[in-house]
Amino acid sequence: MQARTLALAALSAVTVVAIGAPGATAQTQDVTIAGYKAPGTPAKHNRVSYRRYGPATAKKVLVLVPGTLAGAGTFDVVAPQIVKRVPGLQVWAQDRRENTLEDTALLARVRAGTATPKQALDYYLGWVSDPSIQPRYQPLTNAQTAFGKTWGLRVAMEDLRRIVLRARDGGKRTVILGGHSLGGGEAALYATWDFNGRPGHRDIDGIVAIDGGWTASTDRVTPAQARAQLAELDTKGPWTDLLGLGLPWTAGAFGEIAAAAAYRAPQEPSVLQDFALLPPTFKSPVPLTNRAALGYAFDRKTSPSSLSLIHIRSGAIAPDGPLRDWVDNGITPIRNLATAFSSPRLTAQAWYFPARLSLDARAARSQPSAAVSRILDLRVRHTRTVDVPYYAFQAELAGRGDGLVKGARAFQRASKIPSVKVVNRRTTYSHLDPLLAADGRNEFVSTVAPWLRSIR
Repeated sequence: MQARTLALAALSAVTVVAIGAPGATAQTQDVTIAGYKAPGTPAKHNRVSYRRYGPATAKKVLVLVPGTLAGAGTFDVVAPQIVKRVPGLQVWAQDRRENTLEDTALLARVRAGTATPKQALDYYLGWVSDPSIQPRYQPLTNAQTAFGKTWGLRVAMEDLRRIVLRARDGGKRTVILGGHSLGGGEAALYATWDFNGRPGHRDIDGIVAIDGGWTASTDRVTPAQARAQLAELDTKGPWTDLLGLGLPWTAGAFGEIAAAAAYRAPQEPSVLQDFALLPPTFKSPVPLTNRAALGYAFDRKTSPSSLSLIHIRSGAIAPDGPLRDWVDNGITPIRNLATAFSSPRLTAQAWYFPARLSLDARAARSQPSAAVSRILDLRVRHTRTVDVPYYAFQAELAGRGDGLVKGARAFQRASKIPSVKVVNRRTTYSHLDPLLAADGRNEFVSTVAPWLRSIR
C-alpha cells in the first residue's frame, strides 16, 4: 500500500518537456516529478528529473543514474545506441535534484546558436576577474544552500525510487536499474536499501554497473570519521569543489562552456585557452581550436592524471599548423563529447554536487556498522536477499586492482544474485568511454544489449 501511495504522489506533480536530445529519437522527453521532501529543503528543490529515450510503447525500461558531478546529459550519446539495439526498450536517464540549482539558460542559447561562447564565458566566469562585466551569473552561496548538507544517500535513494516506481507503472513494465561510476554504486545500493520494510530489489529486475558498482571495499568508515566528515560540511560547505578554487560551480561551467564552443564553433580559436582563470594544467603550449581544447582537457594523454573521472580515449592535437585542430584516432570522437556535455536543460555536469552523497556512498559500500548507519541514516539492510541478475562493465577507473570485477563476485557471494556478467575493458576504455564511444565501436553497448534482451 505504501508503494502505491508513493507512486500516486509522484504522478501528481509532473512536468514533461519534449526536446531534441543530440542523437536521440523524436520521442525523447525531459520529465520532472516531485521528489523526496528532504529536511530543511525549499519545496522548489524537492524535485527530480529524468530524460526519456525510446518508444512510448516500451514494456522494458533501463533507468540510468549518473556519476559524481554528472547529470542526465552524460547518457545522450549512449542511450539512443542502446535503444536502437534492444527492441521494446526505453532508457530513462536520471538528473539529480541539484539540477534545480543551475542557471544554464545562456549555455542553451550557445547550443542553439543564438549566443556566442565568448558571451557565455563572460557571463558565467569572466566577471570573477573583471567585476565590470554585466549581466553576470549570480552563484549561490553556501549560506543560501545550507540545506544541501542533508542531500546524502537517503535523499538520493528516495528520489531514485520515485523514478523507479514511475518506470514500473504498477508492475506493467520490466525495470532494470543501472548507472555509471557513482551511479553504478547507487544502483547496487538501491537493491539492498530498506524502504520502510520493503527491499529495493523488489522494485527492479536487474542491475547494470558501468565502471562503478558494488565494490569489495575493506576501507570501513568509523563512527568518529563519519561524525568528523559531517562536521566538515559546516566549515567547507555542502558542495564538492573539484578544481579547488573555492568556487564549486566553476568545474561544471568550464566543462559545459568548452563543450558548447566545440559543438557550435569547433574550428574557431579556443575561447578558453587564454582565459586567466583556466587552471594552468588545462592550458596547451600551442594555440588550439575549440574542439582541440576540449580534447586536450579530457583525453587521458593530456588531461591531469588526478582527474581520471573525466578521461576519454579520443585522439590528439594535430601535429602542425598555426592553430592546432583535433585528430580523432580513438574510440570516442570528440564530437560525441561535445554533444553530450553541451546538452541543454538536463546537463552532463552537476554544478553543485553534494559532498554528503560522496561521504554516504563511501560508507555504505563498505558494509557500515550499525553505529555508522545510525549517524548517516544508511539503510543497507537487504544485501543477502538481492536476487536479480547483475551486469558489470569495468573500464579504467574501477579497473584499478580489478575492483569492479572483484566487487561483482563479492556481491554475488553475499546475496542471492542468480547470475553475473562481467566485461573487463580496463586497459582499453577510460572512464567516460562506455558512454561516449562511437556507435558501432562501443563494447559496452554491444555486450549490454543482448544481456538486456535476456531480462524478463
